[in-house]
Amino acid sequence: MTAEDLQSGHLFLLDKPLDWTSFQAVNKMKYKLKREFNLPKKFKIGHAGTLDPRATGLLIVCCGKFTKKIPEIQDAPKEYWTEIKIGVQTESYDTEKPEILHQDISHITEEHIHSALEKFVGEIDQIPPVFSAIKIEGKRAYDLARAGEEVEMKSRKTTIFYINEIKIDLPLVSFNVGCSKGTYIRSLAHDIGQELGVGAYLTQLRRTKIGDYKIEDATSNFLENDFRFNLS
Repeated sequence: MTAEDLQSGHLFLLDKPLDWTSFQAVNKMKYKLKREFNLPKKFKIGHAGTLDPRATGLLIVCCGKFTKKIPEIQDAPKEYWTEIKIGVQTESYDTEKPEILHQDISHITEEHIHSALEKFVGEIDQIPPVFSAIKIEGKRAYDLARAGEEVEMKSRKTTIFYINEIKIDLPLVSFNVGCSKGTYIRSLAHDIGQELGVGAYLTQLRRTKIGDYKIEDATSNFLENDFRFNLS
């Protein structure tokens, strides 16, 4: 693989680690590629679908002319391995904020949980989390929320194709979710908690698929100092 090949177009599958933003991961890749292949300053590179810092898993990075593929990849269905904790909530719907509103869950059965999950399969109306990157009048919602401003999020249509591989070990519940572009799994976790009447939030999230691309084919060592790209 040469610098010319990279500029003609290449696609990387990364396993994004916890607490890295998607932007940081792409910048790390850009730095390494430019250093190893002496690429021009305006070398094109970008990711095809943001992962929250508190999420891990598949992040697709396109470079060169393959950056034109980004909208197509972003539109593809996604799959996530998801873990939620019921009986408690957080303001961010995930582990970024501390737990609040603890509720008794002694009456919650596995049947209650399965029934609640089934109600979210199909097209649903979903309100994105306040702590999200959605822009409101030119500003990121999470910046407004962190500044203490009141933020009103509008609902949007999204589709949950399936929820399977359900495992229950209360207060934790884990499952796989197949969903359309624009689905917020944090909001899904919150809404499941509301359906159960005891609250819930997202404790772990791992993206496992984007279209036909799978996490099993991703590299997890792209942040290591001694990493060398396998571009054969």
